[in-house]
Amino acid sequence: MLQNIIIIMLLITSPGDFKNDQLKHSKVKEAYAEKLAFLEKLLKSKQIDISKLEIYIRAFKQEGLLEVWAKNKTDQKFQFLMSYDICRSSGNIGPKRKEGDMQVPEGYYFINHFNPESSYYLSLGINYPNSSDKIFADKNHPGGSIYIHGQCVTIGCLPITDDKIKELYVLALEARNNGQTSIPVAIFPMKMTAENMVQLKSISHSTDIWNLWMDLQMGYENFEKQKIKPIITFLNNGRHKIE
Repeated sequence: MLQNIIIIMLLITSPGDFKNDQLKHSKVKEAYAEKLAFLEKLLKSKQIDISKLEIYIRAFKQEGLLEVWAKNKTDQKFQFLMSYDICRSSGNIGPKRKEGDMQVPEGYYFINHFNPESSYYLSLGINYPNSSDKIFADKNHPGGSIYIHGQCVTIGCLPITDDKIKELYVLALEARNNGQTSIPVAIFPMKMTAENMVQLKSISHSTDIWNLWMDLQMGYENFEKQKIKPIITFLNNGRHKIE
């Protein structure tokens, strides 16, 4: 219920008001003071206007990397912007299925919460459990509160240090301010190359996990080839339609 309320609030709050509300918080103001000029220069080098920014986030658990891709909202294709080290990990390869299992989720998500008063400096919430997770995860206790955040501690989250969350938070807030109310976050067990799929096949625990990995590979390959954000539709059986 709380997650649904947060999503509704994100959708009904006008972009300008949302950014202004965020900037009332000291850590957000600090992030802008320290990082805005650097980010504007970086985006300009890619011919991206921060006032037209859209972003796409990909995380790879085995490699410990979080990638940020960016484009002008009038452009079709994303460009690689930067990557961050995920500085601490928990759990193993495989999706999250239960509260307390220490797992980082795997799947197609979006940012549903900007937390300017996080205990982990700043944090961006991920909408776990998604529609697929709700089918396969524990029905009563699937877990939740999965964030990309600062510091370097985790129980199922994606920490990238205080310094780097400042950058990502500013980028996400600018994208949100430009009207990107659904910022996609794809979390993969590893880079979904043909070689790595052989490795994943050898450790596949169940049919539903293997199906998830095949759906993730399709989205990964489509983006690698086209640099266009895949359109994800969640099917009633827990699978995904990838376009």
